[in-house]
Amino acid sequence: MQVRKRFGQHFLHDPGIIRRIVDAVAPVVGDRIVEVGPGRGALTWSLLARAKNMDVVEIDRDLAKVLIDDSRAEGHLRVHVENVLDTDFIRLRGDGAPLKIVGNLPYNISTPLLFNLLKQRAAIGDMYFMLQKEVVDRMAAPPGGKEYGRLTVMLAAYAEVEALFDVGPGAFQPRPKVWSAIVRLRPTLEPRFDIGSDVALRTVVTAAFSHRRKTLRNGLKSLLTSEEIEACGIDPGLRPETLAPAQFGLLAARYWQLHREGERQSA
Repeated sequence: MQVRKRFGQHFLHDPGIIRRIVDAVAPVVGDRIVEVGPGRGALTWSLLARAKNMDVVEIDRDLAKVLIDDSRAEGHLRVHVENVLDTDFIRLRGDGAPLKIVGNLPYNISTPLLFNLLKQRAAIGDMYFMLQKEVVDRMAAPPGGKEYGRLTVMLAAYAEVEALFDVGPGAFQPRPKVWSAIVRLRPTLEPRFDIGSDVALRTVVTAAFSHRRKTLRNGLKSLLTSEEIEACGIDPGLRPETLAPAQFGLLAARYWQLHREGERQSA
């Protein structure tokens, strides 16, 4: 079947990698598995063999039809032909167990999809994704390196992120130009540390990493004074990549507190 570049399709075919992914997901009967972008079904049938029932979301109608017409799907595989960015995972879960989301994500939708899923985290137990290795490196980066940044901190606020293993280009057809990696995310309903508000954290983190070569004193000067940063127990002379996610949470909570007080005073 023809590969459609607009969907960023690279089909997994390596049996060893498929087995490692399925073992990481560890599906059992009764799990609510949802696969994003099943493609030709290389991973789908191995997951279905263990879970016995599952859902898949596929935007390519031709690929979806192949899955629907496969005898293994009958009565066991529910195929949703739609853009996963439009999928309502809260509705999909219904009254059932939390969802396990699995997928090989195209680069062009990976970041918006991750944040869209975290908005619907009440429906999700855990997520296992194949992404470009450089994206996974950024997602799971510790403070202090060049990979650590806005994506790391924003994900850390609502999910435990763990890079599992790398996948070489030869595992796919057509062969991509980059390495991939498998990452696991375990979302939490409440923030994992104080953030004030989603808006406050996003505002502070975006401002800090827009000027990552500047100190916090300079990068956040439109949001917080040096004294306000120090009041959080943080040296305003530090650069943003040296702060742990929870420290950004302290700054965001302080900014939110001041912002709300300012609004009350002006009301």
